Amino acid sequence: MARTITVGLDSSPESRAAAEWAAREAALRQAPVRLLHVEQPVPEPIAQAPLLGAETHQHWTGRIPREAAEGLSLRHPGVEVTAEQRTGTPAEVLLDAARDAELLVLGSRALSGLAGFLIGSVGQSVAARAEVPVVLVRAGEQAADEHVKDPAGIPSAATGFRPVVVGLDTGSPDETVLAFAFEEARRRGAALTVLRVWNLPSSHTYVLAAGYDPREDLARVQAEALAEALLPWREKYPDVEVTERSRLGSPAGLLIDAAREASLVVVGRRIRRGPFGVHIGAVAHAVMHHATAPVAVVAHD
Repeated sequence: MARTITVGLDSSPESRAAAEWAAREAALRQAPVRLLHVEQPVPEPIAQAPLLGAETHQHWTGRIPREAAEGLSLRHPGVEVTAEQRTGTPAEVLLDAARDAELLVLGSRALSGLAGFLIGSVGQSVAARAEVPVVLVRAGEQAADEHVKDPAGIPSAATGFRPVVVGLDTGSPDETVLAFAFEEARRRGAALTVLRVWNLPSSHTYVLAAGYDPREDLARVQAEALAEALLPWREKYPDVEVTERSRLGSPAGLLIDAAREASLVVVGRRIRRGPFGVHIGAVAHAVMHHATAPVAVVAHD
């Protein structure tokens, strides 16, 4: 039996967008969707109130996943959708549910007046600790946003997918992250853009002072390293069109720019099993908060 795509659900627009994205992904993977609504324990004074007791509260909160599942099933008739409600701390319940999930999908809210999205404390904690890929979907995300426009320039979900974008460290390319990105591109019939961003060494100031600009030579070396790292992956996925981009600059900034024309952005997060703190790298953190496309955070050793 296929493992589920689990969605953290509440009544917000961002969680509804996440559920829709999960259903579309489930159709590509032929996997079921589980909508998970986490109900925090009712405070004792409320539980004892005659008109808003625990049972009444549970009845009304239970409507959220039940009605969401019914609507999702109608809009995506080929996808198996189930709803579940649990009580507890949202981050801990979601992390527990992720253990038997294929993907965990959460919503992110647009920041009014700013070029970014808000990943709440729950989403940030889950993305930093889950060992399955976590996909963050912005509020308002539509299926057409992930596809190229039709010949008349009109958004459409009937056209081909925009590219999948992944950032790569050629010094230590991680197979888990690359495999996820290639599989997502293959499922979509989309191109894969692999972005390698590099910076000048600290000694470049002295080299420039000596009259030699190393950037052209470094660019060639970095491009060759990227091509070499991707060669076995091109052979493994011959049907995936791969575009290699080796650039000088800020990794986060260039990934965020590339996200504007992407259907999905994939970033890695190194697993750190220490007991304290939230562990998300600076690049992944920036992309999570500013990329306009859905972002997949893939944990790796």
